[in-house]
Amino acid sequence: MSDSISINQAIQNFIASVNMSRSKNTADTYKYALDAFIILLEDNKIDTKISPVVDLSEDAVGWFAVKLKSLSPATERLYLQAAVNFYEFLAAERLQLTPNLPRLMLLVRQRSRRTGQRLPQFPREDIERILEYIIALPLPTALAEQTSADRNLVEAEKLRILRDRAFLIMLADTGLRVNEACSLRRGDIDWNEGRAIIIGKGDKQAVVRFSSRSMSALKEYLSLRSKLDGTAGRPLQSLPLFARHDKGAGKKIKVITTATGRNIVETRVKEALGDELTGNITPHSFRHYFVTTVLRASGNLKLAQELARHANISVTQRYAHISDDELDEGYHKIFETKA
Repeated sequence: MSDSISINQAIQNFIASVNMSRSKNTADTYKYALDAFIILLEDNKIDTKISPVVDLSEDAVGWFAVKLKSLSPATERLYLQAAVNFYEFLAAERLQLTPNLPRLMLLVRQRSRRTGQRLPQFPREDIERILEYIIALPLPTALAEQTSADRNLVEAEKLRILRDRAFLIMLADTGLRVNEACSLRRGDIDWNEGRAIIIGKGDKQAVVRFSSRSMSALKEYLSLRSKLDGTAGRPLQSLPLFARHDKGAGKKIKVITTATGRNIVETRVKEALGDELTGNITPHSFRHYFVTTVLRASGNLKLAQELARHANISVTQRYAHISDDELDEGYHKIFETKA
């Protein structure tokens, strides 16, 4: 055991180990959590840069739990788990006198909030209206009298509409997460079989199926994009499935980010439904829509779990609730036909 290492250095070592063993999103979350933990310690007059980690007690996690009450329950839970994992790291690396882990867990249970199960939001009709809107959205037409610059703007707008149409239909019909959709390349798609092999959540390989309408929308978009793709100087298979079509990209094929994916949804929600629903429907709402569509059509919880790629079926079960209208209809069908 080293008694010279500071709290700050121990935290940096822990974050480095997380970076090597976990996904980038997880590593980022742990860094944000431990940054907040450092601020808490500094607020309690502990100089993390010079205080040895051997002096760090389990009480700090109790303080942390109280401090996190201003955050959402989900964030609180994630940040506390990161802090607990840090203490476990100290024990494993023998960087601290063996921390009392049972007491640590007791402090977390006593001082953190217990959250009730929330049902996912299912704006089914709203999402169907968005899809109807983007599918029916007419493509602009370039006029002969327009300048070449104006015609280029029209072409870029056509590409944006076709890209957004394919993107939204694909989210609704595949259940892809937004980061998964944005990172797809042309070569990932098996156009004959209508499927793709992706690296999903937890760095797990998975097969995703595509509907015929999502394949048609993708082909229409990529057909119009073929001229740009042909001048990219790269193999078609390596090009992103969805590209930027803005001034910053010009005529280059640049991949869209998850922020762009969220902006596509936000923009088309605003156009189709108005300002009041902007922000309420996100890319993940389309994933909810996908799971409930599978459940409503099949009634098969295991099928929905596999297609949604949920590791635990209890996650899928959250989507299997029945609406009040369906309960009313079922009740009256059973009892009002007896007379």
